[in-house]
Amino acid sequence: MDYNFSEIEKNWQKYWADNKTFATADQSEKPKFYVLDMFPYPSGAGLHVGHPLGYIASDIYSRYKRHLGFNVLHPMGYDSFGLPAEQYAIQTGQHPKITTEENIATYRRQLDQIGFSFDWDREVRTSKPEYYKWTQWIFIQIFNSWYNKKTDKAEDIADLVAHFENKGTNDLNAHSDSEIQFTATDWNA
Repeated sequence: MDYNFSEIEKNWQKYWADNKTFATADQSEKPKFYVLDMFPYPSGAGLHVGHPLGYIASDIYSRYKRHLGFNVLHPMGYDSFGLPAEQYAIQTGQHPKITTEENIATYRRQLDQIGFSFDWDREVRTSKPEYYKWTQWIFIQIFNSWYNKKTDKAEDIADLVAHFENKGTNDLNAHSDSEIQFTATDWNA
C-alpha cells in the first residue's frame, strides 16, 4: 500500500486554511484560553529545529484545550524589527525590508507545512507601523511619567518638574535608583 503523505498533508493544509479551522471566534459562549509562543526572528533563510521544538508543545496544549471546549486564541507572529533582521540584511547585502518579507514568507510556509494550529487572522509583525506605533506610544507614555509613591501611580513628568522648581526634593516620595536631595534653589540655578 502506497501512502502519499505529501499529497495528503497538502489536502489537509488546504482544508484548514480554506475553512479557517483554527480561527478564534470574537464572540463565543465558550470559556476563553490564550496560548502565545515566542515570535521567531525572521533573520535567517528558514526555520531551524529549535523553532518547532517549542511550538509543538504549545500546539498540543492548544488543541487539548479546544478539545475540552475552550475558545482558544493561538496567534503567531514575527519579531521582525531590530538587530537580527538588520544583521541578516547586512550579511545578504539587501535592504532589511526585502529580506524580512522574504524570510517571513518562508517561515510561514514552513510553519504551515508542519501543521500548527495558529490563528493566522491574528498574525503579528513587529515591523508593521500598525504594531510599532503602539510600542512607541507606550514608550513615550513611560518617558513622560514618573512614579509617585504617595499616590501609588504614574503621574505626568511636568508635575515632577513643577515640584522640583517649587520645593526641590523636599516632601517628595518618588521611586528612584538612589537618594538624591536638592532644593528648589539648586534646581533653578
